[in-house]
Amino acid sequence: MRIAVAMSGGVDSLRSAVLLKEQGGSVCALHMRLPAQGDLEGDEDGVFDRRVEKLRELTARFSIPLTVVDMRQAFEEKVIRPFLKAYLEGCTPNPCVVCNSAIKFGLLLEEALKQGADVLATGHYARVLRPHSPKGRFALLRGEDLSKDQSYFLFQLTQQQLSRILLPLGSRTKQETVEWAMNAGVRSFFGKESQEICFIPSGNYQEFLRRRLGLDPSARRGSVIDVQGNLVGEHNGVFGFTVGQRRGLGIASSAPYYVVALDPVANVVRVGRSKDLLCREFGVGAVNWVSIKPPVKEVRVGVRIRHQHAPAPATVLPRGEEEAVVLLDEPQQAVTPGQAAVFYDGDTVVGGGTIKRG
Repeated sequence: MRIAVAMSGGVDSLRSAVLLKEQGGSVCALHMRLPAQGDLEGDEDGVFDRRVEKLRELTARFSIPLTVVDMRQAFEEKVIRPFLKAYLEGCTPNPCVVCNSAIKFGLLLEEALKQGADVLATGHYARVLRPHSPKGRFALLRGEDLSKDQSYFLFQLTQQQLSRILLPLGSRTKQETVEWAMNAGVRSFFGKESQEICFIPSGNYQEFLRRRLGLDPSARRGSVIDVQGNLVGEHNGVFGFTVGQRRGLGIASSAPYYVVALDPVANVVRVGRSKDLLCREFGVGAVNWVSIKPPVKEVRVGVRIRHQHAPAPATVLPRGEEEAVVLLDEPQQAVTPGQAAVFYDGDTVVGGGTIKRG
């Protein structure tokens, strides 16, 4: 089998490539060139060239050829611009979900197939289960290492995409990968893994948004209002807040306030106490039923409303193929518009969608 591996520069994708080669695959690596990191100073070309040089040294150790694929324009159009637009609309987007479906398992998979590969592999900790019959469906499952499971970010994948991908780390643990890197003498090539979005490595979303959108903070000032309608403060832009946020509100109070809602039209940030964050019912849009056919009646699932959230028992009521209403058995805190709500049946990703504003 001819296998292209999406080589990010991290240890997981390298481990995937080496595993597949050891299993007899004809392996090559594809590295995506993405837009310069949002707050990275200095020579963009020089930084990228040094990163690729290091990556070529790594892949050469295992005799794996590396090709660079320029995805800068596509990433800007499909990931960054929707990210900016969502924040202006009072939502908190999840760009990793979009990148996986549209870029990595979208355009990069297409490029891999054009170059003669049969499949595209990545270093995600998730699993794909092939159907038992020609008319069956591929299923997306959680990674066996639940502490590292990344299935939440893959719910938008289609049946066609699932049929053309390999996830060799899905049945392995992160610790096994780290130990392999140490034994192979390549651990020093990898720094500490960042939990931030790749194009905002510092995690300073407000500064990134202001710079990219050319926003004048003084022109974006508005009111912070509590759930009783009292004015309790001012803000420098609705885009700088997210539901559930506690820090940075600048409100003097004996008990903490949290952001409970954003109103970009009225330019208002609404705050309340911890109990005001509880939500039992919400809508989701852009629903993708990944492992099952779109249901016509209610479905019992576990719903994750953020990556590290334990699936909460719920009933999903379909409203056509791309809309649904989620009814949680028990209210959950900080159900955040723009984030993904992913539906699970045990380890199987049934589907998911984007949480809508109330």
